[in-house]
This record gives sequence, structure tokens and C-alpha cells, in this order.
Amino acid sequence: MKQLLISRDALETRVALLEEGRLAELYLERPGHLSLVGNIYKGRVENVLAGMDAAFVDIGLERNGFLYVDEVAPPDGGAGQTRKITNLLRGGKELLVQVTRDAMGGKGPRLTTQLGLAGRYVVYLPQAATSGVSRRLDDPERERLRDICRELKPDRGGLIVRTAAEGVGEEAVERDLRFLQRVWDGVERRALASRAPSLVYTEVEVAMRAVRDLLGAEFGSVLVDDEKLQRRLVNYLRAAAPELAGRVELYEEPVSLFERFGLEKEAQKALVRRVELPSGGYIVIDHTEAMTVVDVNTGRYVGRRFLEETTLKTNLEACREIVRQLRLRDIGGIIVIDFIDMTARANREAVLSALEAELAQDRTKTYVVEISPLGLVEMTRQNVTRGLREAMTCTCPVCHGEGRVISEESALIEVERRLRSLALAATLQGLRVEVHPRIAVLLLGGRSPRIRKLEVLTGHRFSVDAAGEGVPLDYLTVAPD
Repeated sequence: MKQLLISRDALETRVALLEEGRLAELYLERPGHLSLVGNIYKGRVENVLAGMDAAFVDIGLERNGFLYVDEVAPPDGGAGQTRKITNLLRGGKELLVQVTRDAMGGKGPRLTTQLGLAGRYVVYLPQAATSGVSRRLDDPERERLRDICRELKPDRGGLIVRTAAEGVGEEAVERDLRFLQRVWDGVERRALASRAPSLVYTEVEVAMRAVRDLLGAEFGSVLVDDEKLQRRLVNYLRAAAPELAGRVELYEEPVSLFERFGLEKEAQKALVRRVELPSGGYIVIDHTEAMTVVDVNTGRYVGRRFLEETTLKTNLEACREIVRQLRLRDIGGIIVIDFIDMTARANREAVLSALEAELAQDRTKTYVVEISPLGLVEMTRQNVTRGLREAMTCTCPVCHGEGRVISEESALIEVERRLRSLALAATLQGLRVEVHPRIAVLLLGGRSPRIRKLEVLTGHRFSVDAAGEGVPLDYLTVAPD
């Protein structure tokens, strides 16, 4: 049984997806950091880069959006043209673009001109002529929905029937499509009346997206702790999926919603490197500029009989937890998993099958390469939003993202070297120095303080003061004593 928990306050909105009582996915949205995915802009082409086969488009944000040639819909009658960005776009051209990926790191948002408006059962493609059905459905259901597609084929544009339409009748699908067509009419009117760059369509907020995209018959309830938001969600479902409207309940208990279900601690755990496995093994998740690396270790688990059996059990446990962490943290891009080495080919195939079975539950697109003899699995997961790590953390001001800081011993050696150099260059006999508190203890402590040895060596007198704890370990300032 699945459950949705939606909590809103003045600072952020959080949506938690629970599967069998365990946190599986977590989304958050803050007023100053709203996701742009799904928004449609009237943009202006700033630069066309032939060497990259891409263009930068001004959509009115701090950073220009990136539009790759494969994301540019060919003009009418131009389907046979060579797919070169210089044949499709020129500087100064105005066009409608949709955000497919939020800005991340130093990169601007990813754009497409292949526009789509998402409803509960249908994605309406106003500028395309194709129709299709979600591949997650089985063949008989896909064929039934294809028949509905043929009946509802719009005069202009195409559509994709979503997984949520499973078992739904033609009337509900048609109602969803007609609503999206009315929305598109409004987008066109705003686009004609606007000057580039400007926003012409805003995707719905995270709570509404979660109910629209996630809620299904397998859900027990949706708990919402904000009365106004709860009414909005109920009103939406009464129009889109009346059979589910009664499952959205207002949470009114004095204990906060996330505390009541123990999710505050779970959310914090989603930021740590090390994640424990049931048997005593663990995985370590590290992020680099190019990829995310996951390492699997046996830890305390030593098995009962054979090494291969111990390794296989740990790897199989890791498959489930790794996929859970990918979904929970919303990790995208290139991912390399270092499973524990296994001798038997059958065991390697069993681990790969287990990983693919777990990934089948993930709504985000993934692609997995076969496991190597070294136990490595390479995979990609579609990058759409910033993910929990980038949304909830910032770069450390001390290590600047390296993940490690200089040791006390190294800091002490560095401070002593700098003091010797400064003393040899100084004309005054007395110098007052300010260092990190822990370095001050090391300089002044013991029967034979290190600072006194420095005074004998340099012929200068030092007065040592402790700075605040917030300074780097190798911090040093000097002033006349």
C-alpha cells in the first residue's frame, strides 16, 4: 500500500511518497527555488554554436537556457533538412521553449521546442502530429488505449496516453484532453501578446504535480496538513479523477505530519554518505563533477559458509537500497556502482537482474549496462531536478567542496613555517599572532612549548591569541606586539 504525505508551511512544501510505510521519494519546493521544469517561455536565441550543434536562448533568467539540436522541432516542410543547428535557428529568432531540466551547478536550464502539456491521463503535444501510449502498460491495455487515441485524435497536435489511464474510460481521457487544449489556447494568446523573453505558462506546484502524477488506486490515502491546499487538491480530483477525491484527507493532529511518521530523521539520512544494509553491510554514495559513485561493502556481515554466498547476499541487498536511494535523493546523470567482486557468472547476472527489477519501480528513465568482470555496473538516470543534495545543502566554506579539510598536524606545520618566515623578515622584536584555538593549544601546551622553541630559533618574541572556532585550522594573522 502506498501513501502520500503533503506538508506545507511558510518556508517550504514537502511531498513524501511512502511505500509499505517506508519513505521512497521526497520532493521539496521553496519560494525562492521553484522548479522550472514544465514552464514554457517565449525566448530569444542569443548564440548559435555550430561546433556544439546547440544554441543558448534568453528566457529572462539569470542564465540562458541550453537548446540542443535534437530538441528543436523541424519547421513545417523541413523534415528532410540536415539536422544542423545552423539550418534551424539564427541569432535573434523568437521561439517558444519548454524547460526539461532545471539549472544545475554552473549549467543553465535545458530546453526543448517540442512542447507538451501534462494532464492526469494525457500529455497533449500541441505542435506534434504523433500519438502514443505509455510503454509501462501491458499489451492488451495499450491496444485498448490506442483505439481511444484514434477516436480522440485532435485536429491539431498529438497526444501521449499516460500510465495513469490504465482501466480508465474514453470519457475521462477526452475530458483531460479537452482541458489541456483550452490551456494551450491560453498559452498561445499570451505568447502573441508578450515580448521575448517572457514566461507564458507555469507548471503546477509540487503538491499538485504529485497528486496528478503519482496518485492511483493502489494508494491508501493522501494526508495534507494545510486546509487551503487540501481543498484545492480535492477540487482538482473531483474534476480529473472523482473516484480518488475522497482519499485526500486533512491532517489536524498537534504533532507535525512529518514527525508523526518519523520522516524528519529519514530526510536527514538522505544526505549522508553511508547507508546501512539489513545484514550489516553498507553502501557509500559519493558525488563527483562527472558522475555519482556507489560502493558496496560487506561491513559487519561475514556470512556463515562461503565468501561467494556472503558476497551475493550483500550485493542483492544493496540493489534494493541503491535504487531506493536514487529515487529518494533524486540522483541523475551517470552512476557507477561498484558491487563486491563475484566469481560465478550466474551470480553476477542475478545481481544485474535484481537491480533491473528494482529500477522497474522507478518512474524516472534509466539505462543499465551489463555488469563487468570487476563487478562494476554503469547506468544513467534522467536528470530533471536539482535533487535533495543540491536543494538542501551548500558548498562547505572551509573545504570548498573537496569533502576533506587539512589535518591539525599539517596546519601546525604550516603555521610554524609561516611564523619562521615572518619573523626572519620582521624588524620588530615582538609579534602578536592569532591562530585557530586548537593550533594555539598545540603551540603553547606541554612542558616545552613549541612557540618558545620558535622564539629561540628566530630571536623574536611571540604572543599567541586564539581566534574563533569558525576560522580554518591553518588561519594566521600577525600584528606588532
